[in-house]
Amino acid sequence: MPNSPRLIPVSEPKNAEAAVLVLHGGASRRGNPMVSPTQLSVLRMIPIAKRLALAGRRRLAVYRLLNSTRGWDTRRTPVDDVHWAIDQMHEGLTERLPVGLVGHSLGGRAALLAGDRREVRSVVALNPWVYPTDGEVDLSGRKVLIVHGTDDRIARPDSSAAAARLLSRTADVSYVRVTGGKHAMLRRHRDFDKLAADFAAATLLDGAKQSDLVARVLGEERLVEI
Repeated sequence: MPNSPRLIPVSEPKNAEAAVLVLHGGASRRGNPMVSPTQLSVLRMIPIAKRLALAGRRRLAVYRLLNSTRGWDTRRTPVDDVHWAIDQMHEGLTERLPVGLVGHSLGGRAALLAGDRREVRSVVALNPWVYPTDGEVDLSGRKVLIVHGTDDRIARPDSSAAAARLLSRTADVSYVRVTGGKHAMLRRHRDFDKLAADFAAATLLDGAKQSDLVARVLGEERLVEI
């Protein structure tokens, strides 16, 4: 029997104006194992989801997705799980709500590759594990933020930078280098969390307050180092 994805509500305000789906990473394991709610790649997204809910000020519905399988199963990829999750969200929310995707590592890749879905308005990819050619997806009309630690030894910053250059042919793309940041986002985690939350709120909610850094990346600065 195949594994099934799971959708976990973090914040469901009655009059939500937009929704955000938070996507975890995590390496593959033998035997096609299910994702555990207690695995580190899942746990590290909980503070980001909570930060998103706070930034949304009761205007953002926030959900976490637990993928059907660890890693990147080509028979049912994390991108398939994202599509399933958005459909599930729509069962309780109006389909007219804009959606933001925030993902780490392989979750960042899934966010970028699922970003062409009609409802998606913005994408945040944190230390995304990507191929440069993943940037060939057409994300016209979306705002994209890629945040990558310079000391990431698992997901290559040069690959995400190359993908960003390709993405910029169709989308509004900004790239932030986090000096000394590593893959797990433990070092300088507040920078990763705050950037993801502030960018999602600014791109999904009309009139949302912008931090100085988000104002920069949504302005003319397409490459920022912090």
